[in-house]
Amino acid sequence: MTRSEQRGKPKVAIVHDWLTNMGGAEKVVLAFHEAFPDAPIYTSTYNPAKTPAFDELDVRTTYLQKLPGFLRKLHKFMPFLRVRAFRSLDLSEYDIILSSSSAESKQVRKTRDDQIHICYCHTPIRYYWSHYDEYRADPGFGKFNWAVRLLMPFIVPAQKRADYKAAQQVDFFIGNSSTVAERITKYYDRPADVLHPPVETGRFSPSKKRDDFYIALARHIPYKRLDLAITAVNELGVKLRVFGNGSERKALERLAGPTVTFFEGSPSPEDQKIIVNSLNSAKGFIFPAEEDFGIVQVEAMAGGTPVIAYGVGGSRDIVIEDETGVFFEEQTTHSVIAAIQRAESISFSPDLIRKHAETFDKAIFIRRIQDYVDAHRTSQDL
Repeated sequence: MTRSEQRGKPKVAIVHDWLTNMGGAEKVVLAFHEAFPDAPIYTSTYNPAKTPAFDELDVRTTYLQKLPGFLRKLHKFMPFLRVRAFRSLDLSEYDIILSSSSAESKQVRKTRDDQIHICYCHTPIRYYWSHYDEYRADPGFGKFNWAVRLLMPFIVPAQKRADYKAAQQVDFFIGNSSTVAERITKYYDRPADVLHPPVETGRFSPSKKRDDFYIALARHIPYKRLDLAITAVNELGVKLRVFGNGSERKALERLAGPTVTFFEGSPSPEDQKIIVNSLNSAKGFIFPAEEDFGIVQVEAMAGGTPVIAYGVGGSRDIVIEDETGVFFEEQTTHSVIAAIQRAESISFSPDLIRKHAETFDKAIFIRRIQDYVDAHRTSQDL
């Protein structure tokens, strides 16, 4: 009998940066919980109203949750406080710490020699490492941009050192894409495996008859570059449905021509039904952002919709050129227009696109993360 068998089923703790809105990272956390249903979820701050999918789960917060509401809403201004908050967590009862990190959750500390910390890294912190200059130019905090620009040169160097140090304490890194795995090695000097995020492909059912509109779906913030999708369809005169919300919403509405229609993208069942139905029948999905992965691209393909993507980052792991979509090589209106025109010349198969999307299905992710934890737990016991 191995030591693992003697010690029984390992206790797992899931740790996530914050739970204040629903996005791709939060879907990863939900899949972690399905893989390890007894695991509590630790996070810095939690807003149940914005994350209803977590209502019935065991969510445990740091002391930052006790801050007055107006301060808690500004948690993203306080990376140094989040570092301290995660370091203060007592996770001594757990055998496996499984962190979901694009910020400070990897700062949690092991307190036993036999504990294992596996970090599922959505990316090394973008505003410290890979995209510092872009964030400094446009931090995405709206009217608070001036303050962030002023503070970044004073705060970031020390925070980078703290982030690097925390990365050295992680036992195993998993990147959510090949691009992220390369960044982990570049910035943290650590090797990383690749496991693509989970997608609920069963939510979608491709329509054989495609409609005449395109879709863009993302938070309305600068780096998502929804402006490129809008200016491209303005010039082409084709229909575009834009889903989501954010600080750039009003600016995007002012930019839009008569063929562009805006929809909300909230977690409500009504809004989600509109999104799913649209992705099941759209002519194409325009994805102009440089993303670490980009789950929504796979969701579009699960609906049989070809993706027109900026050909960098996670998109390279997702889109098969001329089979499930096309790439454009520059973040310019002209480049997006050329890609849309090329896509319209290709006879895409919704069934083939859907079949490729199924290789990213949540059930596959759950099995693989369970196997990953088991394999590394076993190696520790030997």
